[in-house]
Amino acid sequence: MAIAPPPTPNHQPSLSARINSLMAQTRLGKRFKLSERNTTFTTELRAGTATFLTMAYILAVNASIIADSGGTCTVSDCIPLCSDPNIPLTRCPTHLLTRPDKSCKYPPVNPGYAACVEKTRRDLIVATVASSLIGCTIMGLFANLPLALAPGMGANAYFAYSVVGFHGSGTIPYGTALTAIFLEGLIFLFISAVGFRAKLAKLVPRPVRVSSSAGIGLFLAFIGLQNSEGIGLIGYSPSTLVTLAGCPRSDLTALGPVMTAVNGTVSLLPGGNVSDNILCLKNRMESPTLWLGLVGFVIIAYCLMKNIKGAMIYGIVFVTVISWFRNTAVTVFPNTELGNAGYSYFKKVVDVHVIKSTAGALSFKGMGKGTFWEALFTFLYVDILDTTGTLYSMARFAGFLDLNGDFEGQYFAFMADASSIVVGSLLGTSPVTAFIESSTGIREGGRTGLTALTVAGYFFLAFFFTPLLASIPPWAVGPPLILVGVMMMRCVMEINWDDMREAIPAFVTILLMPLTYSIAYGLIGGIATYLVLHIWEWGEELVGNFVIKKNLKGVANANENGNNHIDHNQGGDKAIEV
Repeated sequence: MAIAPPPTPNHQPSLSARINSLMAQTRLGKRFKLSERNTTFTTELRAGTATFLTMAYILAVNASIIADSGGTCTVSDCIPLCSDPNIPLTRCPTHLLTRPDKSCKYPPVNPGYAACVEKTRRDLIVATVASSLIGCTIMGLFANLPLALAPGMGANAYFAYSVVGFHGSGTIPYGTALTAIFLEGLIFLFISAVGFRAKLAKLVPRPVRVSSSAGIGLFLAFIGLQNSEGIGLIGYSPSTLVTLAGCPRSDLTALGPVMTAVNGTVSLLPGGNVSDNILCLKNRMESPTLWLGLVGFVIIAYCLMKNIKGAMIYGIVFVTVISWFRNTAVTVFPNTELGNAGYSYFKKVVDVHVIKSTAGALSFKGMGKGTFWEALFTFLYVDILDTTGTLYSMARFAGFLDLNGDFEGQYFAFMADASSIVVGSLLGTSPVTAFIESSTGIREGGRTGLTALTVAGYFFLAFFFTPLLASIPPWAVGPPLILVGVMMMRCVMEINWDDMREAIPAFVTILLMPLTYSIAYGLIGGIATYLVLHIWEWGEELVGNFVIKKNLKGVANANENGNNHIDHNQGGDKAIEV
């Protein structure tokens, strides 16, 4: 009697596999080319989540930086104070009241002005969310690329501290600076629309283009190692500029340029700014938050080694959740005035804030000043170099570049970037740009505009859950930034290190990006070095071509004269014979 073979087990595909198979056949899947780009719907969602988590710090950081400019706050927001601190303001006699003047904007800051700045900061959080949401949506829908946009770090610091100045102490006021960004965005939009920006990008020498990915990777890693936006392993040194840090928060101190008067009084230099707490006094490598960040680093690194999907997300969420507990050594809400305010805001969980002061704050006064046009063209050239370098580096990292150095969707990518700058200026924030943290999502497998739309969806939720997202600590963001830097270094294999004419510009580009804290300066240094190293060769070639053409012309003239002489002689001989 024959024994029936055992029934073969029926392996049912997982829920995510069924969703991915279904989405690939829908209009949505075909519109975003999921199958063509060898990706899936859930991969895109995961990539967008990773990108957003690594760039969510921009919500609080950008708002804090630009709020330092004072925004639309003026001396009129300052309130009278009683010269006797023991008497409440409501009972203060008239002769003891101190009327505010320009000094009320500077430390010690007048309470009325400080309250205005705090309202401006919350306006700027919403402005950051809105401009990022619009930029990511345009990038995802039209360019179909996994690139997220938000107000760029560096440009916001230049805007706040160099152009407008701390609490309005700079060369032009806040509204006029927004006008400079608005006009710069329109110029940027025009050169992108006519296709000139793509041609400008191709003028960048190949060694500089290739090495810019590695430079940006080191730049990201350098940010992730610092205290303000990372784990705090690296700190300031007055003798060597940078050194090993990792001090507890209580052992960090701020720095500022000061002068000593004849009577021994120490005061801040005019126009000088006090830094954050960047100098480590003692107890190096004893910061609890540093070690928690390193645990997050190990979690992400181990997941990457094992090819576990969502590696970046696991590390960020683990460190963030632990940091939310109060009264611990690693809390993001210490028992300070700032920590208590942050915890009170965090407990709201849901908060909807309406922009009241920064939207539409453009002012066309002061456009005749040279400082206005200096700011406009500075923003313009930085955006051309910085954002173009970022876009091409991300496209190379994702494997989108073809043999001609182009990538699919580049026209709309440039248009999305330029449009976002205009929108951001109307909302009151600094230039919006493609974020280099997009590389985190690309590493997670993001290859289409669904990644950017996922980031846009999170920014939409941020309208309501800003208290939670603004509470992600820097030491949770640092580890993924460092590891993304590791992954972006692989492009150095494409550089011909045996040819010094290529190797030196590439090395200068890589070196200057992290050390000058600017992608634009790295590109400028690399391009300038490339030109200097090739100018002699180009000059010799030009002179050689000129000499050869001149010699050829002389030979041609000689041949022509010789032929005429022969013809003349032959004609004379014939005449004699006749």
